[in-house]
Amino acid sequence: MSGRIPLPRPTALSRPYWEGARNGELRFQRCRDCGEAVFIPQPVCPACFSDALAWETSRGRGTVYSFSVVHRPPSPGFATPYIVVIAELDEGWHMLSNLVGCEPGNVAIGMPIEVTFEAKSDEITLPCFRPAAG
Repeated sequence: MSGRIPLPRPTALSRPYWEGARNGELRFQRCRDCGEAVFIPQPVCPACFSDALAWETSRGRGTVYSFSVVHRPPSPGFATPYIVVIAELDEGWHMLSNLVGCEPGNVAIGMPIEVTFEAKSDEITLPCFRPAAG
């Protein structure tokens, strides 16, 4: 895969998430029984095991919960260095993603971030984060 990163393959369960990303929406599930925010897409709530999960659209704002700067690519398609973050979203869930538009030396735990989207193919648009404006 020289020059290209491997892309996710949507499943029936994850399709609403990927459709949302393609439309500029960051989606997650919420349990209608216990209120738990759920990510990654699941068939049942990990907190109460209910199957009453509904898709919601996130505001896409949060903070850097944790991060790592990658200097050695996992395959040739990845340009280094790049920043991997665990984003803590305002709605109460966490997501692993990349931080773009930020120098590695400027990222910090607790830094405000917002979602941005990068189209990688006709089907796949990847949600990433960038430092939040204002």
